[in-house]
Amino acid sequence: MKRICTLTLTLLLTFGASKAFAWGQLGHYLIGLMAEKQLKKSTRKKVDSLLYPISLSKSGTWMDDIRSDKSYDYATTWHYLNSKNGEYDSSTQEKTGDAYEAIQRIKAELKAGGLDPKTEVEKLKMLIHMVEDIHQPLHVGTGTDRGGNDVRIEFFGQPTNLHALWDSGMIDRQGMSYTELGVELYRRLTPQMRASYRAGSIQDWLKEAVSYRSRVYDLPENKKISYPYLYQNFSIAEERLIAASVRLAQVLEEIYP
Repeated sequence: MKRICTLTLTLLLTFGASKAFAWGQLGHYLIGLMAEKQLKKSTRKKVDSLLYPISLSKSGTWMDDIRSDKSYDYATTWHYLNSKNGEYDSSTQEKTGDAYEAIQRIKAELKAGGLDPKTEVEKLKMLIHMVEDIHQPLHVGTGTDRGGNDVRIEFFGQPTNLHALWDSGMIDRQGMSYTELGVELYRRLTPQMRASYRAGSIQDWLKEAVSYRSRVYDLPENKKISYPYLYQNFSIAEERLIAASVRLAQVLEEIYP
C-alpha cells in the first residue's frame, strides 16, 4: 500500500509539473505589484478603473485561468515563442500565433481604442500576462523541448521539469509571499536600471532571454537539482522579474498615458 501511495504521489507531481504554464502565481503577482509602484498616477488610475475590482497584480494570472475555457483556445500558443538566437522568425512559430506577435498586435489595438468594455479589459489582461511571460527565459524556447517541459528533473527530490522549475519552483522555494519578495526586489531597482530596461525594444527582450539559455540548461548529469543550481541561477529569475515589471509599466503608460 505504501508503495502504491508513493507511486501515485509521484505521478501526480509529474503530471502537475507537465501542466505548468508560465510564471507561477507568485511570479505574476509580484511583477504586477512592482509595476504598480512604477506607474505614473494618470496611467494607474485608468488601469485600475478598467481592471476593477481585480488588481493589476491579480490580473496577471487571468490568461492562465482561462485555459479551462475552450472558447479561449485560440490564445493557447500566445504564452511563448520560438527563437534560435534571439531573432523573431514567423515561419518557426505556431500557426495559431505566439507571444511576440500577440503582444504587438494587442498593444496596437488597445492604443487605437474604440473597443467595447469587455473586449478592452480582456485584451488588457492578456497583454499584462504576455509581457510578464516573455521575460521568463524558457518562454522564448528553442522549439525542440516545449520550453523545457520535456526536460525531466528532480528538484530537492521531487519530480518536475525544467520549465516548471523556472516558472515557480525556485520562487516558491524562497518561502516568501509575493508582497515580501516584491518589496525585496523593488528596492534593488535603481533609476539607471529602469532607464536601461525601458530603452530596450521587444526584440531586445528576446535576445536577453536567449542570452540566459546556457545557464538555464546547465544541469547536472543526473538531473537532480538542489542548492547549487538555485544559488547560481535564482539571481537570473530575480533580474527577469524586475525587468518584466519595468517593461509592463512602460507598455501600460504607452497605452494609457
